[in-house]
Amino acid sequence: MKTLSLTARISLLFAVAASLVLLTTGYFLTQVVDAHFEEEDRIELNGKLALVRNLLMQATNSKTLDRLPEHMDDALVGHHGLAVVVTDATGDIWFATAGADFPRALLLACQTRPATCTDETLHQWVQNGVSHRGMAASITAGGGGSYTVGVAQDIEHHALFMDTFRSMLGIAIALAALAMAGLGWIVTRWGLLPLRQVTDTVAGISAERLGARLPASGLPAELLPLAAAFNAMLARLDDSFRRLSEFSSDIAHELRTPISNLMTQTQVALSGARDNNEYKEILYSSLEEYERMAQMVGDMLYLAQADNGLLAPGRESVNLADETHGLFDYFEAWAEERGVSLALTGSATVPGDRLMLRRALSNLLSNAIRHTPSGQTVRVSLAMHGDKAVITVENPGPEIPAAHLPRLFDRFYRIDPSRQRKGDGAGLGLAIVKSIIDAHGGSIKVASANQATQFQLSLPGLPG
Repeated sequence: MKTLSLTARISLLFAVAASLVLLTTGYFLTQVVDAHFEEEDRIELNGKLALVRNLLMQATNSKTLDRLPEHMDDALVGHHGLAVVVTDATGDIWFATAGADFPRALLLACQTRPATCTDETLHQWVQNGVSHRGMAASITAGGGGSYTVGVAQDIEHHALFMDTFRSMLGIAIALAALAMAGLGWIVTRWGLLPLRQVTDTVAGISAERLGARLPASGLPAELLPLAAAFNAMLARLDDSFRRLSEFSSDIAHELRTPISNLMTQTQVALSGARDNNEYKEILYSSLEEYERMAQMVGDMLYLAQADNGLLAPGRESVNLADETHGLFDYFEAWAEERGVSLALTGSATVPGDRLMLRRALSNLLSNAIRHTPSGQTVRVSLAMHGDKAVITVENPGPEIPAAHLPRLFDRFYRIDPSRQRKGDGAGLGLAIVKSIIDAHGGSIKVASANQATQFQLSLPGLPG
């Protein structure tokens, strides 16, 4: 089933809403007109009922009573559609105009229950296909006789007018609804023009044109949040595509070197006969390259898991001081070889995955030892600040330019690319540290000043 366009939907809703308003207005207008006619008939019938009552009250003797029908005929001349009927106490018709079709049941009811017939009670009926409206009242003549007077008005012309009025009103409402639908379509098309412009702009965006942005001004207020959100999404996509492109290039670059080394070593080994020791040396050298590639692939897989939310750290209680002491023992030989000492102050305990946090601390410590001059000290401090555990790893050494600090946690990023073959690793260590801290709901920041570099980690502490 084909879905209606937004323009068609709004136009139809506009037409339906307008039709409902017009129908409601037409209904109340019809009721007002009908009530107006009824009030006019009530006034007319009350007037004629008062006339007949006055004539009867003046009939004080039989002589004037006998002449009363003649006076009534004269008084009612010129009142087309008006009928008057008068019955005496026995129920017999004493006087009636031509075409007086007043219901006998109503006249009898007025005789037997005079209280039910008043000047305000209006009755309506259809007789011989003609609509009538009338009222009846019990009147005592001046001579003492009791009479029932019925006054009726032919309202067929009112009924015809109301039928015509309703028909014309229905046609007017239908035409108005169609006009509203047409105007609604035009107005909606004009109102949605900025949205179509946004759509055209979006349609022209591709992977090669992620730098395009929706206009931040000139749009309706309702579209400004959409434009801002879409531009933010494009910025994220642009950044992700750029990082992915750089990541792919870095992977190719990082893998090319060990593969080239392996190919060279293999070609050298095959170029001539070698003794066992020479073959062992070549194999050991190849094994180092294999281990380096395996470490790189393992790190990349670990980061891929972090990117897809697959790192689910445990929630055991981790004593960071114990873990740091354990890492000091592990790095002790390497640190002594480089003439670097290690120092720890403070303590902190956090909930988390012990192995993951140990890996993060290990990467920071190895990075700090690698960049600390001989004779200097790498300092680790632990502290609890409220419900947060703060870990600080600081090492002396050359300051890192401020322009590099925001990108230190990017994958394969090195401040000096020329140092990549001098034991600095593949440039994934700090990216792994950040992914582990993020997985634990913490944060990490770096500062470099006064010939020292400081990494500060903040992790949620154990609940009190």
